[in-house]
Amino acid sequence: MYTLKNNALEVAILDPIADQERFGTRYCTGGYIFQVEDTQQGPLLSGPTYPDSFNVFDGQGIPDAFNLSPLSDASAKDNKAMIIGIGLCDMEANKVERFCSWEVLAEESVIRMMTTQQHADYALELYRVIELRGRTVHSAIRLKITGNASVPIRWFPHPFYPQTESDELCRFNIPVGFPENDGFEMAESGFISRKNWPWKNAFQALDHDAPSNLVVLQKHPVVGLVAATCSYRPGFFPIWGNTKTFSWEPFLERTLFKDQVLDWWIDYEF
Repeated sequence: MYTLKNNALEVAILDPIADQERFGTRYCTGGYIFQVEDTQQGPLLSGPTYPDSFNVFDGQGIPDAFNLSPLSDASAKDNKAMIIGIGLCDMEANKVERFCSWEVLAEESVIRMMTTQQHADYALELYRVIELRGRTVHSAIRLKITGNASVPIRWFPHPFYPQTESDELCRFNIPVGFPENDGFEMAESGFISRKNWPWKNAFQALDHDAPSNLVVLQKHPVVGLVAATCSYRPGFFPIWGNTKTFSWEPFLERTLFKDQVLDWWIDYEF
């Protein structure tokens, strides 16, 4: 793993080569934030099975994913597809056949990663930057389309926060709603709150019409609150949790064409 550190935080980032056994067909292999630790108070992130075990699908920390828009050759009779940030995958076997290769430049407080990918008429360049700025972890992405085929993108971050003693979970700077369900309700404070706790598994898509980029306040058992600022307006926007963790997943949904470049970022303030 790579480590970014200062006197407040240490950020562990998976190495696309040395940590390859921790990757599957779901999460991007470059810029995978595996853990953030407060130098005085210990780990600040969780996961669906953390700390008991780890598996490549559930993950832990702050992974992110392009896997819901695999890029395949419509004329081919195989099950192969390119997943952005992962590589060439056998979709039927749910297996990575060839991981993409990353160039990595690591410094004490910032790491930069770049990969190029090509499959059929699809070709792209993907850049990742993770930077530690005081108690803020800045995660930035740039995607450039270099092939002739247009590229549909369905990307989402999946930050895993430990559950708190309080039922209150998170609130947003945009109005959200959701139908009556078994796992969540809106508290008078404006925070989305647990109900029927403990859950085995709770998922809920949020209704929203975001007028601006997203800002999240997340309750946290160690530091009280974590703030997250996204540079984009979310599309599909679910929340999810189990007994060990809670997560929100604001999707970025676009279609990019040849020579187009898209930049976006999230700041996590611990």
